[in-house]
Amino acid sequence: MRLETRYSTHPEDSKHYTTEEIRDHYLVEEVFMADEANFVYSHNDRIIAGGIMPVNESVILGVGRELGVEFFFQRREGGIINIGGAGQVKVDGELFDIGQHDGLYIGMGTKDVEFLSKDKNDPAKFYFNSAPAHHSFPTRIITLEQANKVHLGSVENLNKRTIHQYVHPAVCESCQLVMGMTRLEEGSVWNTMPCHTHERRMEVYFYFNLHENDKVFHMMGQPQETRHIVVSNEQAIISPSWSIHSGVGTGKYTFIWGMCGENIEFTDMDHVDMQDLR
Repeated sequence: MRLETRYSTHPEDSKHYTTEEIRDHYLVEEVFMADEANFVYSHNDRIIAGGIMPVNESVILGVGRELGVEFFFQRREGGIINIGGAGQVKVDGELFDIGQHDGLYIGMGTKDVEFLSKDKNDPAKFYFNSAPAHHSFPTRIITLEQANKVHLGSVENLNKRTIHQYVHPAVCESCQLVMGMTRLEEGSVWNTMPCHTHERRMEVYFYFNLHENDKVFHMMGQPQETRHIVVSNEQAIISPSWSIHSGVGTGKYTFIWGMCGENIEFTDMDHVDMQDLR
């Protein structure tokens, strides 16, 4: 397991960052690596985000000294959404078939987790989020069809989209992790605008399904002191609780969002009036 540590930053400090410094602190440029569990450990609510892509062999989820535990899920829970080919996840001996855009919640106390692809030429790409946990909830699969769907936006505002809620109180019990996927309609390029913050939770965005020459301009920072990061396909953004998290693409894309913090209330947002953005 590869585990890079990212420390928290103060909004007053971030105002002075160069483009490279902003990218160093908040952008995860490489999420998937063949036959690796490739993670970033953020001190923002201690989320772990990253990718697992078994190609030539299965990937067994280990643990390093960074977590200070005997096994990964000893004091954690996790969520997975597969954006690649068909795969399988073996959880304490129970095998789950995970198709493209299917999800899996893994509860605290799980000891052995192994990730597999069914076809090395079309490997599974398990996007992964994990948060500290205080209670053990059952491990369960959440297919794309089982995810709770919320339709938002309009063609006129270029933000018509469907939110698929996987790890969410309406679908699957968890301690503090909330996770889902948002798909934009053809011709829509904005996500989450008008924007918001949520002081009680941090969030990670993972952008994918971008064409080779497409980019997403991800907006971050305090509402009166915004910055942007240019994001390519299959890259992620760490968003502190004080930051907006919104983006506009040069074409259609999909993104996975994961949150953890004080609560699991999806609607607990501090909305920002468009006139207050700077």
